[in-house]
Amino acid sequence: MPNNPHEGVSVDAARELLAQRMELLRFTTAGSVDDGKSTLIGRLLVDTKAVFEDQLAHVQEVTERRGQTGFDLALITDGLRAEREQGITIDVAYRYFSTPKRSFIIADTPGHVQYTRNMVTGASTANAAIILIDARNGVAQQSRRHAFIASLLGIPHLIVAVNKMDLVDYAEERYDQIRREFRDWAAKLGQVDLRFIPISALNGDMVVTRGEKMPWYRGWTLLGLLEDLEIGTDRNLIDFRFPVQLVSRPQTEDLHDFRGYMGRIESGAIAVGEEIVVLPSGLRSKVKEIVTFDGNLDHAFTPQSVTITLEDDIDISRGDTIVRPHNVPRMESEFEAAVCWMSDEPMQPRKKYLIKHTTRTVRGFIKDLRYRIDIDTLHRDKESPTLELNEIGRCILKTQKPLYCDDYRENRATGSFIIIDELTNLTVGAGMIWRERHEAPGAAE
Repeated sequence: MPNNPHEGVSVDAARELLAQRMELLRFTTAGSVDDGKSTLIGRLLVDTKAVFEDQLAHVQEVTERRGQTGFDLALITDGLRAEREQGITIDVAYRYFSTPKRSFIIADTPGHVQYTRNMVTGASTANAAIILIDARNGVAQQSRRHAFIASLLGIPHLIVAVNKMDLVDYAEERYDQIRREFRDWAAKLGQVDLRFIPISALNGDMVVTRGEKMPWYRGWTLLGLLEDLEIGTDRNLIDFRFPVQLVSRPQTEDLHDFRGYMGRIESGAIAVGEEIVVLPSGLRSKVKEIVTFDGNLDHAFTPQSVTITLEDDIDISRGDTIVRPHNVPRMESEFEAAVCWMSDEPMQPRKKYLIKHTTRTVRGFIKDLRYRIDIDTLHRDKESPTLELNEIGRCILKTQKPLYCDDYRENRATGSFIIIDELTNLTVGAGMIWRERHEAPGAAE
């Protein structure tokens, strides 16, 4: 632990302030094809009154046009015409709803193996992941794969929703069998908050209301768990990291001497009067003001976006990072990372790419592919020469200029990066920095 890591704002005080504002929970849904992800989200939206009557009427009209009876909840989330015609979800769809306790953002990710990159994108900022399992089919390879990716992305809460319980007569024995099988396999993932809930998304049992078909289950409903899930401790409140996005120099008569540094506090907290150090220059100063649109603050914490002014006029630009003198990230120009490849063109070791880390972009290349991870079996393929689209591997990267980064397990914001093709300016990969003591979860010889 660094000395005096939180000099100005105590961790408990920051956590209390964060909890007061932590009304938003982001979660992702994933599972095998036809496990009922879109139906589940439709049920959540309908039963929480988040769908307008005209939208419901349109869904009913489309359902009847297809020659089906009842009410196809999946149509509420399947917004693309191609999805509706095929009856599957093929992209990440973001939905929003709220209850008196909390607001939610849902990332509905596709179940096909060829859309692994979509799940990585949708789940990268999630507080929780819901893995759906069809009670008839049990734990499938895709269920394991999605749980592995959720663990790799550092999602702290994993909820396994055993769906379609109505099709197995709401049998407690079937639910217990699936729970035991998944729990035994999930032991490979390391420490994760793992919860299980039996549900029927189609009929609504244990989603928003309890229903009457599963009296043997006395735990949370799915919505009840999402509303009360403790996420205030998920954020890193120890390590202050403030990547500078923009230097503010207003050209107005009353602010002609103003010089502020704008950005989002990616982790930790800061207070007026605290000493800081700027990376990479190493110059020191103290915080003079913390400015927001709502007025000046005495202190601020993650994930607030603020403008910081300093007591000294020092040279700072976009891509610099402001931290505490006794709690600095590691400076690395060569590091190991788990990389998910997102391009149709295979990864090319030694080819020059742009590496974007927080607000800093540098040139670099993949020095070596140590192994490709088989995301179905979690075994390592050390003979693979490259990574293809949607594949994940452990790589060694080298950059022309150093990055100021933390291990991904300790800090998701400063432990992640994207890889950009210089010629096309397309994002071709996403990475998570795993140092030697932190192997990618589940990977085995």
